[in-house]
Amino acid sequence: MGFDKPSLKGRALRLLAQREHSRAELQRKLATHEETPGELARALDELQAKGFIDEQRVIDSVVHRRAARLGASRVRQELQAKGLPAEAVAQAVGALRGSELERAREVWRKKFGHLPPPADAAQRARQMRFLASRGFATAVIRQLVQGAAQELPD
Repeated sequence: MGFDKPSLKGRALRLLAQREHSRAELQRKLATHEETPGELARALDELQAKGFIDEQRVIDSVVHRRAARLGASRVRQELQAKGLPAEAVAQAVGALRGSELERAREVWRKKFGHLPPPADAAQRARQMRFLASRGFATAVIRQLVQGAAQELPD
């Protein structure tokens, strides 16, 4: 191998230096660079054994970066897309559900807090669609927009 072409392990480390990646993500991103069958799996096994690939760190990273702006269902989708274990994803999402109302209230406040409370069904629907697109639960959205939104201070 020449200096102009990084190894699979080198490519994986470069990706991991940018942000946490799950093994499935690295597999997907590096599969086209594999020259011999099993080479990528061996490189990823070695990186995982050394602690460079850690599924729990990936989950913690996504939750930390995204939970303030997104609802639990949207965070769950992102974690599932990364090919993470279903049980770990369910546990992380379950922990987020307890703070769903507070997080939705903060997102709502940033977007609509400077406006008067929704006066008609069209304005309420717009605000509800906005929060739904962020992955917040329907019951939380309804409670926030129809009830608590009118009580929030400016």
